[in-house]
Amino acid sequence: MKHFSEVYGLMRRRNKKQYALLVGCCFFSVLLITAYVCMMRAPTVLNVLPEGGDSRKQVMMIFILAVIGCAVFTTYASGLFLRQKSRETGVFLALGASRAQVRGELYRELGVISLSSCAAGAILGGPLAWILWQVFRLCVVDTEEMRLVFDPDAYMFSLAFSAFVIVMMFLLGSRSVKRTNIIDIVQESHKSEPIRDVPRWYGPAGIGLLALGGFLGYMSSSFFVVVLHWYPPEGLTAVFYVPALVGLYMILLHTVVNGWNGKRKLYRDLIATSQMRFQGRQTVRNMLVMTLLIAGAYFGSFYAPTMGMGAMIGYDTRPVDYVYNFRADQDIPLEDEVRALAEEYGVTITDFAAAPMIRLAVDGDDHIEEEGPMGTTWRKEYEEVMNSDLFLSASGYEALTGEHVELAPGELRGVVDVEGSKLGFDPDKRFVTNYLTWERLPVTSLEPLRFDSLFARYVMNDEDFAALGAGLPEEWRETQVCFNVEDCEKTYDFAKALFNEIVDRSTMDVAQFDGWDPVIRDRDIAKKGFYFLDRENCAEAGFTVIDYEQRDSSAFRLDWQYMPQFRVLDKQDFVKTMAVFLILFVFVAVVCFSAVFVIAYTRCMTIALTNRQVYDDLRRLGASNAYLRRSVRGQVKRIFLVPALAGTGLIYAFYTMIMYFNGSPVGITPSEAAGLLAAIGVIAAVSALMYAVYRLTLVQVCRALDIRR
Repeated sequence: MKHFSEVYGLMRRRNKKQYALLVGCCFFSVLLITAYVCMMRAPTVLNVLPEGGDSRKQVMMIFILAVIGCAVFTTYASGLFLRQKSRETGVFLALGASRAQVRGELYRELGVISLSSCAAGAILGGPLAWILWQVFRLCVVDTEEMRLVFDPDAYMFSLAFSAFVIVMMFLLGSRSVKRTNIIDIVQESHKSEPIRDVPRWYGPAGIGLLALGGFLGYMSSSFFVVVLHWYPPEGLTAVFYVPALVGLYMILLHTVVNGWNGKRKLYRDLIATSQMRFQGRQTVRNMLVMTLLIAGAYFGSFYAPTMGMGAMIGYDTRPVDYVYNFRADQDIPLEDEVRALAEEYGVTITDFAAAPMIRLAVDGDDHIEEEGPMGTTWRKEYEEVMNSDLFLSASGYEALTGEHVELAPGELRGVVDVEGSKLGFDPDKRFVTNYLTWERLPVTSLEPLRFDSLFARYVMNDEDFAALGAGLPEEWRETQVCFNVEDCEKTYDFAKALFNEIVDRSTMDVAQFDGWDPVIRDRDIAKKGFYFLDRENCAEAGFTVIDYEQRDSSAFRLDWQYMPQFRVLDKQDFVKTMAVFLILFVFVAVVCFSAVFVIAYTRCMTIALTNRQVYDDLRRLGASNAYLRRSVRGQVKRIFLVPALAGTGLIYAFYTMIMYFNGSPVGITPSEAAGLLAAIGVIAAVSALMYAVYRLTLVQVCRALDIRR
């Protein structure tokens, strides 16, 4: 060999596994991030997830976890590669090679590795997202709305992450060559990263900090907004999660250094525990990343079962099979036409009831937002005419439900669901106003009624209903229809036909977003000159523009103000209606769990390569194959088991807390309890998959160390 590059190339061929490991880690990280961001930024998804909505925030939160995890993962892989390269770098320097020569060859290698792996990951990330999406469409549901369209701007995120990987690798490479002490460079690959002794109280204290941080982080936002009337800057509430992160780190430190068995198995597990300690910093960093990714993956995977179980229970417990309402100026089918259509489809209607409703203005607290030196604050301002709601007479409510309600003049009862939830609805009112004649009635709000199918309606005395409804035009009057059928589960075709008939005969005047309100509209136009939920402003404000041609889309089914509630239609079309949400969060979970499995496998194989000499020495000293295998199993098991237990327990407790505080009043409803039980089923399935990956990894590690099964 005549050139330094040839010698360097020979060393590269002799260390192919180290190069393959680094290339694989960089490629996989960029691949996952690209696939995730292509899906997350796709118009298919953004059209369904409202701007500023909880679902979009959850997706972004899990994306941030994935980015942090992949960034730490690639940094660790690069550091490990350079540590392995340090020995040959030191030898070359000792033999007279200049630092410029070594730096040039190293930069050339890092350039090829980083650019090729990042480019391949970025190029294949989009096709991977598309393939996975098509698989989900094939296995779950396939609708026109599910057609995945990519946004080219999504690749800006991929390029940014790739730039981070490339810059990080060159910075670490430059630092490794700048060392002045050749002996330190040669011995770098043999250095361990031990953890100092950790007190045993770290474990219990870590659990306490984890619980405290989770509680403070979740409740801080409500405290700022509800108590202090202040909207904190984006990201401030994340600071309150820091104790949870510190607690999690303490738990992992305690697990690696001390374990949870006390001193009972100290000597039996001495080798495995000592090796974990000698490489403790690397191990704890990997465990921390795995734990966060597992928590994020479960957070995404819990969405489908909890929402699905809650919806199915809600459909089954509805007191009425078919419910719809329409504005009085619309030509919508009533009893005669509905019975004729039912007869055409062989459906028997057992009872049919229709009752008039009127739209009246009600009082309430307006939230006035103000900009100040500390940011955005808000204050309450009571308005006797705040917004509008729909009202039934006591006799009309009885006709629809069969429940007799005695109400004196001036008495009012709101309608909540059977679980008593008042979330998003205030049944306590003091004034009711005819918005056109300005006749105002002081009212006393009594205990709410419970009837799922008439949620967010109000019931008043018949005389008050007639007096306040006088003079209201058809645009302010509506009709509420409720009826039941025999064998509801077999009436899907009839339900679909009636749904289409209602949509076909609805005019553009009622093609309104669910939150559209004529009283709020008048006030906004007077103050701002426009109403954000008018059709011409909806899209710009990030809300759905109701399109009758897209009647089977998620946006239409979830957001149309006059969407019927047909039990059989809602149940059988649930997956179709929620398809984008379901597949989105399943996709998120798949990406995060894939990253977890790759990180765990890589870390375990690194332990095998690093400790090969130790196990050879133990074998020469007489250690049995069973002892060696138990030692390896102890290390591999901790790497898989500890993050799995910590991540699963953390997110399940956090999810339970969200369910508990999310309602009004606080507590776990039966549907939420069913969702939490379904989440346990997801945990069981994922745990089985994780165990299979653990067994496969254990086999590979034993094979790399020449340990027989």
